[in-house]
Amino acid sequence: MPVITLPDGSQRSFAQPVSVAEIARSIGAGLARAALAGKVDGDLVDTSHLISADAALAIVTDKDAEGLDLIRHSTAHLLAYAVKELFPDAQVTIGPVIENGFYYDFSYARPFTPEDLVEIEKRMTELARLDLPIVRRVLPRDEAVAYFKRIGEHYKAEIIGSIPADQEVSLYSEGEFTDLCRGPHVPSTGKLKVFKLMSVAGAYWRGDHRNEMLQRIYGTAWAKKEDLDAYLHRLDEAEKRDHRKLARQLDLFHMQDDAPGMVFWHPNGWIIWQEIEQYMRSRFREHGYREVRTPTILDRALWEKSGHWENYRDNMFTTHSEARDYAVKPMNCPGHVQIFNCGLHSYRDLPMRLAEFGSCHRNEPSGSLHGLMRVRGFIQDDAHIFCAERQIESEVADFIAMLQKVYADFGFNDVLVKLSTRPEKRVGSDETWDKAEEALAAALGRNGLEYGLQPGEGAFYGPKIEFSLKDTLGRVWQCGTIQLDFNLPVRLGAEYVDEDNTRKAPVMLHRAILGSLERFIGILIEHHGGSFPLWLSPVQAVVMNISQAQEAYAAQVAETLRAAGLRVYPDLRNEKITYKIREHSLQKLPYHLIVGDKEVAAGLVAVRTRKGEDLGQMPVEALLQRLRSELQAGCTV
Repeated sequence: MPVITLPDGSQRSFAQPVSVAEIARSIGAGLARAALAGKVDGDLVDTSHLISADAALAIVTDKDAEGLDLIRHSTAHLLAYAVKELFPDAQVTIGPVIENGFYYDFSYARPFTPEDLVEIEKRMTELARLDLPIVRRVLPRDEAVAYFKRIGEHYKAEIIGSIPADQEVSLYSEGEFTDLCRGPHVPSTGKLKVFKLMSVAGAYWRGDHRNEMLQRIYGTAWAKKEDLDAYLHRLDEAEKRDHRKLARQLDLFHMQDDAPGMVFWHPNGWIIWQEIEQYMRSRFREHGYREVRTPTILDRALWEKSGHWENYRDNMFTTHSEARDYAVKPMNCPGHVQIFNCGLHSYRDLPMRLAEFGSCHRNEPSGSLHGLMRVRGFIQDDAHIFCAERQIESEVADFIAMLQKVYADFGFNDVLVKLSTRPEKRVGSDETWDKAEEALAAALGRNGLEYGLQPGEGAFYGPKIEFSLKDTLGRVWQCGTIQLDFNLPVRLGAEYVDEDNTRKAPVMLHRAILGSLERFIGILIEHHGGSFPLWLSPVQAVVMNISQAQEAYAAQVAETLRAAGLRVYPDLRNEKITYKIREHSLQKLPYHLIVGDKEVAAGLVAVRTRKGEDLGQMPVEALLQRLRSELQAGCTV
């Protein structure tokens, strides 16, 4: 007689094995209708799952994160069902859940068209309305292989054939369609009410370019229509804010095939870069960092000693000269250790904080390159802290305070924190990793930060804390990191003399706040939609004359503002003022300064913002005070 313990601590007893669905009905009709699955002793199961022993149970509904994943996973299978009905010769392969949706890969003789997606989505809706039960059954591996071969699904047979022969596999059926899946799934297709097919793309079978190119249909699914509408709105906004599109509009940068994954910065974009770099330099100075510069190309032997050659070789660009192999640095840390190693250091010299805007290159796959967000050549706001073990907590605390200040100055106040632990491919002993992971967890706890765990996501040389920020569209971008490394200093022979006159290897903290400056600028472009705060705007104001009679005065106003340190230029073209205003609005310039005969006579300027707000006429000195106040409020530099 199983006793079921519910999340509120209450218990229910049953005379015989009982399903999750039956337990939900015993609690209430509303919960029974809402139930999508159950969590039995922490494991996610179908509502049909029988519980025969005492267990803790939580009913999963669409209000739970697991519930939304179930809806998306089951909708992927609904997609496959619809495709098989409309295109019987198509073969199904795999269909996982992804962020905000799902996809399913198909093998089919011709490309799916946008019109096909419309028909597939229509058929999915019809199948969902039939409220077909989704039923699980289990078969021995060989029986499952034979079944899928019999119905002509050779990809499924290949997947199952890679499973050990003594194992069983689970299959899920809805209507006339059966698919391989671990599950669980929602109880019936009627639970799938809000979905949309988004696009189709190519994808190699098993991700290997030597295999057949499949067709990947992407979709999204939600619990409520308003959630879908909000998501589609965010996508629309994201398209408008695409940093590549805005880069062309605002003349910030470009990229071309002659240098894949590398950036050609235009004057406007380089102004943004320089403002950010100088801002970060001021933060470095405040927190006791000293800036250095290390070579871009280093001998292979050094990369072998550091462990990068063994663990990171596939991502490194290499070259050869005079019988020596070299690598273009993918990161700055080995170079910083070489600076530390020049001279013997005392414990009194620690912590030593070395910063570098170092030029790094990583051989990212060409298919993964994406504007500024994924590049091959980049510069980091990189720094390494050499310290004693007893200084770890205070150094991590100082870094966190610095990071929070920087993000706030750039307009990001929602920061997510995660602790990434040892990966399978790593250097160093388990004892060293235990010590490093415990030190970072303690530092987070003592700084009062809530954090999530990312098992196996640490760097090969040490665990790390990752800091992610949310932009105006709610998207999460991982930017900052601090990595605790007991291994690299030992491998590269770094030492200091401690208080007891013994030589010890320092702890090395690898840290960055913005990460790649290229990527961070891409995030900023999309976060602000190209409408940068005044301190970051490449051009902060434009002075426009209404007619040729005001040319000299407009040029004088522009020169006065430029002399005060502002980025201003005069637009003296013989064009209508409405045309000029419209053009500069598209350029998202913060301030439009207009001068006509009245402004010239009174020594004033008419001021408009890029949002179209009319601030009226004001003296140039009053305008200067306003701009200086805004600059001071927007950034402390």
